[in-house]
Amino acid sequence: MSLLGDLGGWFLAAVYDNRFAVAVLGAVFFVGLLLVARRWHWFDAVRRRPVAASAAGIAALIVLVPVGWYLVSPVFIRTELVEPPLAVAAQPVVLSSPAVPAVSAPAAPPSQSPSSPSASPVAPTAPPWTPAPPRAGTFTGTDDFHFGRGTATLRETAPGEWSIRLDDFSVRNGPDLYVYLSPARKAYADGAIEVAKLKATDGSFNVRLPAGTDPAGARSVLIWCKQFSHLFAYATLES
Repeated sequence: MSLLGDLGGWFLAAVYDNRFAVAVLGAVFFVGLLLVARRWHWFDAVRRRPVAASAAGIAALIVLVPVGWYLVSPVFIRTELVEPPLAVAAQPVVLSSPAVPAVSAPAAPPSQSPSSPSASPVAPTAPPWTPAPPRAGTFTGTDDFHFGRGTATLRETAPGEWSIRLDDFSVRNGPDLYVYLSPARKAYADGAIEVAKLKATDGSFNVRLPAGTDPAGARSVLIWCKQFSHLFAYATLES
């Protein structure tokens, strides 16, 4: 993870965890700023240069409103999705080599008794496919604010095809949330696999792993804020 991502994750977590203190300090700062503006006659300067003051105010709004909406809106925006579970391949998949054509026995001379024709060779077959045992875990939030509930089940649905099933799932919303598989039990670690963007904050739905992904080393499912490199919730996978 980059230093910028670490600092962003620390800042976001600090603001969320101390949101009431931040709100009080913000109000105090705003009142203090008004008192300083009155003391130093800033309002008189604004009245003398209304065009410049308006331009500065509009520029500040253009920057602050989108940033504020991006950071704050996920706190109260919720989405829900319910999907049926993915079906596991019902029929075993049998891999066979190309059939070998049968070879007819040569005709026997008239003076000899005819021999029985030779049997056709049987094509070798691979053993039928059996899905790997599923692994599941229960979500836990990283703190009282970053809650996580429900279960995650990692399942092989077809040869080499994997999915994560989230059931009775709910998580604190945040900017840029993704589903990850981590080699650590309760944290993001080097070698973590980005699976997909989180579809919804609530519900029961499927998350398919990218084609060719081998989840053998995964030990947990993470809900990870990619923008700020911050962990919201994790589910430790058990057999």
